[in-house]
Amino acid sequence: MGEYSIGDALHQFMNKSNLRNGLRALQITQIWEEVMGKTIAKYTEKIEIINNTLFIYTPVGPLKNELQFQKAQIIERINEKLQEPLIQEVVIR
Repeated sequence: MGEYSIGDALHQFMNKSNLRNGLRALQITQIWEEVMGKTIAKYTEKIEIINNTLFIYTPVGPLKNELQFQKAQIIERINEKLQEPLIQEVVIR
């Protein structure tokens, strides 16, 4: 077994772990207002990532419709902010 730095070991663990999506969802939650604006952030209840799909939960019907039209921009903005092509699809619920 080779030697690894703690940083390398954590990086490998995170890449293989289910925790990675949870941490990425937390990062997106933290930048959500900056990326989408205060109004959208205010009415977004939950954000999660499952298999490179971003799930956005909101109880507001008109906001759901607006977000449906902005899916491509959401993917672009989030991936740009995270500096990696993580999100491939957006689902609004």
